[in-house]
Amino acid sequence: MTTSAPSAHAPDGLVLAGGYDPELALLKGFFRVWIDGCDKEVRPLLEWQFLGRAKHFRPVTLFACHEAVSAEPIDDSVIRSAAALEMVHNVSLIIDDILDRSRFRREVLTLHCRFGLLPALMCAGYVTAAAFELIGHHQWAVHRIAELFKRLAVAESLQWRLRRAPLGVEDWRHLAGEDTGTMFEMCACLGGGDERLRHYGRLLGTLYHGCDDVADVRGAVALGGGGAQDVRDGILTLPAALAIRNPDVAVHFRNPTPTGIEVLLHELEEVLPAAERYLDGLAGEAAQEAERVAPNPAPLTRLVQNTRLLSQ
Repeated sequence: MTTSAPSAHAPDGLVLAGGYDPELALLKGFFRVWIDGCDKEVRPLLEWQFLGRAKHFRPVTLFACHEAVSAEPIDDSVIRSAAALEMVHNVSLIIDDILDRSRFRREVLTLHCRFGLLPALMCAGYVTAAAFELIGHHQWAVHRIAELFKRLAVAESLQWRLRRAPLGVEDWRHLAGEDTGTMFEMCACLGGGDERLRHYGRLLGTLYHGCDDVADVRGAVALGGGGAQDVRDGILTLPAALAIRNPDVAVHFRNPTPTGIEVLLHELEEVLPAAERYLDGLAGEAAQEAERVAPNPAPLTRLVQNTRLLSQ
């Protein structure tokens, strides 16, 4: 996978601001019990991957969507759906870290660096099977997880094929919507129990993706270029899509050199105000969609507000 993993710029409190601490505790407890019941050969890998630091933004989204459409409490079925989504997310992280040759994630060794390449790949396969097994009693949920896996595979392949292509903001929006947006779409569907929040989920995920893009640029600038992996790989981020509207900048995006990367980083910093304005508009769309479709939109609009802060 070529997309950069969500950055750790946001404090954990932003994620927990929705008031879902008890539900997250239930989710963590679920993973502890599930891991204890897994084969001892993979148990250490699962503990390393699932029981460390995590932002849990996707489960929080699923819980908020449930609250937005239902007066029923978050029960075991909702927790299991959240766990299945987290499993899919972690499969993507494991593969992402391998392809990016990342040694650390959130200041902890990545799974393949701690246990080796083959065990990490086998663990990803194990978790994939477990996600389907977890919700096998609910065919509609199984289809949503299957849809998620298929769309992520297509999105990552498309993004890889289009790397270094000087595309526009609408192209970025499509790619972000099919990558991160798809994950949040499925959070919205599984949390809401039907399709009515699907578009809201896509908008929220695209906003998350864009805020992460901007936060990565801020980190790269602050670290003197240390966070420039997307620039080197030619990934179409939101700031890149804005910057390469200038043909002179697009040349450096297509054929990055050490000097060209420095030019690109400078240009990406210059377009950050425009990127923030674009994200404001996207946040407005998500909030309007929440008001339009949800009986109780407050959890969804609060989530939009928290997400919008991630670029700061």
